[in-house]
Amino acid sequence: MNQQEQFKFRWWSAGDLDGFFGLFVDSLIQLIIISLLCSDLLKMPAELVYGKILPGVAISILIGNLFYAYQAKRLCEKTGRRTTALPYGVNTPSLFVYIFFVIAPVLAKTGDPNLAWQAGLVACLGSGLIELLGSFIAGWVKRVTPRAALLATLAGIAVAFISLDFCFRIFQNPLVGFVPLATILIQYVGKKALPGKVPAGLVAVLLGTVLAWSLDLQNQENLFFSASLSFNLPIPVFRDVWSSLNSGNLVEYIAIIIPMGLFNLLGSLQNLESAEAAGDTYDVRSSLAVNGVGTIIAALFGSTFPTTIYIGHPAWKEMGAGAGYSVANGLVVTLIVLTGLTGFISQLIPVEAGAAILLWIGIIISSQAFQSIQRKHIPAVVIGLFPALAALGVKIISDALRIFQQTIGAIGLEKMSTQIPFLHGMITLERGFIFSSMILSAMAVSIIDKNFKKAFYWTLAAALISATGLMHGYSFDVRGEIINAYGPASTWPFILGYLFMGMTFLIAHNSKEK
Repeated sequence: MNQQEQFKFRWWSAGDLDGFFGLFVDSLIQLIIISLLCSDLLKMPAELVYGKILPGVAISILIGNLFYAYQAKRLCEKTGRRTTALPYGVNTPSLFVYIFFVIAPVLAKTGDPNLAWQAGLVACLGSGLIELLGSFIAGWVKRVTPRAALLATLAGIAVAFISLDFCFRIFQNPLVGFVPLATILIQYVGKKALPGKVPAGLVAVLLGTVLAWSLDLQNQENLFFSASLSFNLPIPVFRDVWSSLNSGNLVEYIAIIIPMGLFNLLGSLQNLESAEAAGDTYDVRSSLAVNGVGTIIAALFGSTFPTTIYIGHPAWKEMGAGAGYSVANGLVVTLIVLTGLTGFISQLIPVEAGAAILLWIGIIISSQAFQSIQRKHIPAVVIGLFPALAALGVKIISDALRIFQQTIGAIGLEKMSTQIPFLHGMITLERGFIFSSMILSAMAVSIIDKNFKKAFYWTLAAALISATGLMHGYSFDVRGEIINAYGPASTWPFILGYLFMGMTFLIAHNSKEK
């Protein structure tokens, strides 16, 4: 590539505005979820939620976004090609897991929100340490795992937990959601620029907001009530972290911290593979190490929620976003949190106004899994979707039962199975679905390539992970909620099943035509 053909790096381009709105809406949703769950569900005091937790979230998001923007700049200058920064923010699965299985139990047991918060700090810190240490071996994992297997997991998450979620939100409120959706489809599916080349993301958010207010679907009283400013700077909470470590919280919740840390590490690795498939090859070790450092910083400044490299890089790249959208997201999110405007913004902009952008992001991620691999490997991607769909099914059933203050375990699995005969299979596939999705897909790729010996090795990996309980193992807690069950006691049928499957592959390998 000669000098004239090289792309000249710019901190801001037209695509960054669309990219910013997509990432910002997602970040804003995380802030709203944290605020609602901590304040309304757990009844934590405002000075803890808005004075410590959210400022800790903000500083971690800012540092991560600035690093990944700088990383994109360096890659652009090195390759001479347009690059897109890795999206970054709060890890949604960890958010729910740490609230319901770390913070809430401590709060219920002690009645002390401060002790519950301190337990969450240690869980967040432990997750960050796992991500940081894991960055040194993640490159090897990436080399031995087929691209189809890495992308299939992301496609499953994108379909089950991004696209469907925001699709349902749009159809829940079509008067607000349909026009922004049409705007996004015109530009990104129809490839037709809007008049004046105005970014579709900006237009979608503005139109959705205007429609919601015009139809009187937003609560004006809540808007003005939440418009007051309150400045909350992030403050180190080293003493609280140390106190929680000494109390034994790290040991008590290690069974939750380890799988969630591994989940975050593997998910970030898959997102790096997704970025590479879209044309941006970032260094694995430094990318994952900073991801872990961001989570550690979050904990040390008061946040109980790990951060992660987000799913969706290909969508932001297709929008034309570069590094500027990442910087803008970090700065705006930090400004909103530190000035106490989280509630005001969430009341001003309806979720449906930005839902179309996030729906499109999920579509792009899912499409990439089929477009960036060899055509013959498409069945392997389809197989990799099943665990995420099982996870969605379990979530829907569990959420529906909670309305009636019931759980699967409280009702009884045997009784539930009279109406849902395959419920046990759905739950076992849901447990550790990010692992099973990747392994089943990798196994399928090996079989398609007629490399049965490699398929045998993947069955050994599946048996080993199943033996730890990180995959397929589950039990019920005292409330009947599904929790991980560690060790081979509950997973031995899967261990033997995978080993028998592996022996079958070895027989096929040894009987290949010479």
